[in-house]
Amino acid sequence: MWLTAASVLVCTLAISPNAKFEPPQLGAARWTDGFWASRFETCWDQTLDALERAMRDPANGAQLSNFEIVGQPGAEHRGNNWSDGDVYKWIEAMARVYAVTRDEALDRKMDEWIEKIARTQADDGYISTQTQFNRHKERWGMRQYHELYNMGHLITAAVIHYQATGKDSFLKVGRKCADYLYTTFQPRPPQLAHFGWNPSQIMGLVDLYRVTGDRRYLELSEIFINMRGSARWPGPSAFAELAKIGDPHPGDQTQDRVPLRKEEFAVGHAVTGAYLYCGAADVVAETGDKELFAAISRIWKDIVQRKMYITGGTAAYHHGLSIRLDPVHEAYGAAYDLPRRTAYNETCANIAHAMFSYRMLALTGEAQYADIMEQTLYNSVLSGISLDGTKFFYTNPLECRQDAPLLSNDSKERWSTWKCFCCPPNIARTIAGCSQWAWGFSNDGVWIHLFGTGEAQGKCAGDEVHLRQESNYPWEGKITITFVKVPSRSVTLRVRIPAWADGATCQVNDEMPQLCTAGTYHTLARTWKEGDVVRVELPLSVRLLESHPWVEQNRNLVAVMRGPIVYCLESVDLPQGVSIDDVVLPVDSQWQERFEPGLLGGVVALEANAIRLEKSQGNETLYRPVRKGVKPLRIRLVPYYAWGNRGPGDMTVWLPASHTLAD
Repeated sequence: MWLTAASVLVCTLAISPNAKFEPPQLGAARWTDGFWASRFETCWDQTLDALERAMRDPANGAQLSNFEIVGQPGAEHRGNNWSDGDVYKWIEAMARVYAVTRDEALDRKMDEWIEKIARTQADDGYISTQTQFNRHKERWGMRQYHELYNMGHLITAAVIHYQATGKDSFLKVGRKCADYLYTTFQPRPPQLAHFGWNPSQIMGLVDLYRVTGDRRYLELSEIFINMRGSARWPGPSAFAELAKIGDPHPGDQTQDRVPLRKEEFAVGHAVTGAYLYCGAADVVAETGDKELFAAISRIWKDIVQRKMYITGGTAAYHHGLSIRLDPVHEAYGAAYDLPRRTAYNETCANIAHAMFSYRMLALTGEAQYADIMEQTLYNSVLSGISLDGTKFFYTNPLECRQDAPLLSNDSKERWSTWKCFCCPPNIARTIAGCSQWAWGFSNDGVWIHLFGTGEAQGKCAGDEVHLRQESNYPWEGKITITFVKVPSRSVTLRVRIPAWADGATCQVNDEMPQLCTAGTYHTLARTWKEGDVVRVELPLSVRLLESHPWVEQNRNLVAVMRGPIVYCLESVDLPQGVSIDDVVLPVDSQWQERFEPGLLGGVVALEANAIRLEKSQGNETLYRPVRKGVKPLRIRLVPYYAWGNRGPGDMTVWLPASHTLAD
């Protein structure tokens, strides 16, 4: 058995009482080959070291050195206010990798840094190096100090480390920090009513409750949710005063204008928002709060139906105004306002959106949430990291032009260090842990949410179950599921059939294949035998998609998908002298789908005949005569997640469409 002793030492209290399933325990699920296994290996071999090198670089926004200066006279903090959280996410990523690999070098490295963090923590449990080592800052002096964000990531990393190793060294630090937060915030002091900013602490506190059973942590997580919108914000003059001292815009920017249970829309910063909604979902899983569940359901629907890019990205605005006219940045946009080139789509926001969708899936068991989780993971999450695992994007626009001006945190090429380093360790911990998102276990059966080659172990009503999955997904739609160890009684296997998979089939052993309903979980209830095989076939046809007509930016444009993968056109794949602006795609094009092992780490590329417009005249003018001359052009599209790995160039997801009037 490959499940290690340390992995079974620590578990949650049990399945959350209001969740449909629980994930495999840490270390009890792994990718063994194929798409996700390759990315896990890259994270282990390359990304973890790349993060450490970057956080040792003085020019980088996150700095490891802040945990090495305690006790040094005149020691000063370096980097951003949220630098500590980036370090904790790095440790969490190491813990998740260690849970699968048992890499002793990672174990020693985590011990080294946990010892440094413990020495940095104040006696009362407070820990935030940006205030501890800056004489100009005081505890809770400004929301922008990100104390709660850093502490939340500390607590989550401490829980994951405990689950991965069985050691309580980091968990003690996390509990001491959580106890301090309880003492500080449980009385609900009025001066801290608006202190929510980036609320990772809500998820962290629920994580801590689940491994300790201490209900104070669940109580505190609810308090942080109830604080949002609990006190009326003053008028515009107060906004101006806050701006003078550098505090971020209040109100909708921090989801603090309206109490969460009354909110109708996703507003403000797309990371802080999704973290808040994730924390609320975790609370619902434990308490069954129906009003809170209704609110986050409305908000998720608002995001997916009105504010989400086809890649799963969710932050339309670098800067703008909310629906209630509060200044916002890095934010959800207005309904149907989805600019392409200036899309912000921070990698952290995309990850948080996938996390939110996963939590809604756990609360409901509905396939629509898994579809969006998968769409986001494969596209706007993976686009944030290079194929070699060492370089990154902060923003993830749907169009890039090398001669266009850059906005905040945009970059023309991937980078290894950055002024704001929150995304790289976030994507590392996501890749390291997404095998837990692929499977679910409940009292009555097993769930399969994501596809690939891997295996998982868990329990169904106390009985051990072990399954193996084999697939070359997302390039091929054949999925084989084998029961290695089975329960003694009848259980249900639930396999997600994506909404795009019309015509999918499912076959058990040599029985007749069954037609599956797209957009649901296909259920198979029986007493299984060891060696039973389930074969699922998902049609992976090329699909051309258009936007809702109210998305003005995409009028008469189409995007191309195959399975869960969004495709794009890069200028490197066009003949010299041809621009992405010169390409028009006939909607009735015949597509050639070919796996190219030497291209971008091995991808299915799509080729089709397109139309090349004559070269534009007067590029410097705002308006110009329409181009009429056309020539045939053969184009190749590649997965969006892989763009920007062949040097700088132009890129677009959306292409002008050409329609032919039938005779």
